[in-house]
Amino acid sequence: MDSRRRLPPLNALRAFEAAARHLNFSRAADELSVTPGAVSQQIQNLEDYVGAPLFKRTPRGLLLTDSAQLALPALREAFDRLSEAAALLTAAVDGRRLTLTAPPSFAAKWLVPRLRRFEEAHPQVDVWLSADMDLVDFAASDVDLALRYGPGPYPGLETLRLLSETVIPVMSPALMAANPVSAPEDLSRHVLLHDGSPDADERCPDWPMWFAARGVKGFDASRGPRFNQSSLVIEAAVSGRGVALAKRTLAQDDLDAGRLIVPIPISTEIDFAYFLVYPKAKGRLPQVKAFLAWIQAEASAHEDAMATLNNGAGI
Repeated sequence: MDSRRRLPPLNALRAFEAAARHLNFSRAADELSVTPGAVSQQIQNLEDYVGAPLFKRTPRGLLLTDSAQLALPALREAFDRLSEAAALLTAAVDGRRLTLTAPPSFAAKWLVPRLRRFEEAHPQVDVWLSADMDLVDFAASDVDLALRYGPGPYPGLETLRLLSETVIPVMSPALMAANPVSAPEDLSRHVLLHDGSPDADERCPDWPMWFAARGVKGFDASRGPRFNQSSLVIEAAVSGRGVALAKRTLAQDDLDAGRLIVPIPISTEIDFAYFLVYPKAKGRLPQVKAFLAWIQAEASAHEDAMATLNNGAGI
């Protein structure tokens, strides 16, 4: 028995997948940069190969036959796997490059200040970092890893929970000296800085929720500057523009450096966390393995430091 795989021509399969997705030969041709006639010929070749029609031509347009509908999901998965394999081949040849994406604020305030330690430990690896809020499509890109801030889980991907998150009030030492705070109601005398980042958890407290939970009334807690990135809220607080309700993970380096202080030691845990996600196949790459080990160690050290501060009432 011949053990070799008997497969139809790849170009015919590509033409069929594109035409089935669009249900239109012309749009499939535009996607593949060929003529509609070429797509039609490839479809005919595939129909000759399988011995059955793949499309029904109706007055309303193209429809898939039952056998084509049954086969299409497996074919799409196969093309995704081929794309993944091609990306792995490229990455294996160029083992120096590690490509990852991360939310802009997390990249700026937590990841980038620590990346030098990874680069010093792995000088053969070049990290290509993209700060982006969009969810990466691993099948259509050459991204190896993605850091995400959200509730999890992320089906179909290997998922590593890195860091939990809490929210705390922060302000500059100079602002505290000029207008001291000793109780929640004292914050009503300050400009309130608002985090309007698009990744916000609906259950994460904003200033109106924070004051309401502490019974502080009599003023409009929604007033004040609003920023579309958490890092910008923190930078505004560092500059003394007002008091921010900040994500602790992102603000911690500024707290450690004394650029920020916590006027009232109240922290609120939130449901969102920071996750690292990647396709299982990417986890085989040596540069990915190295980064996974490194960032898990960094995250564990950060969480241990936070636990020590909390136990010592350092918030």
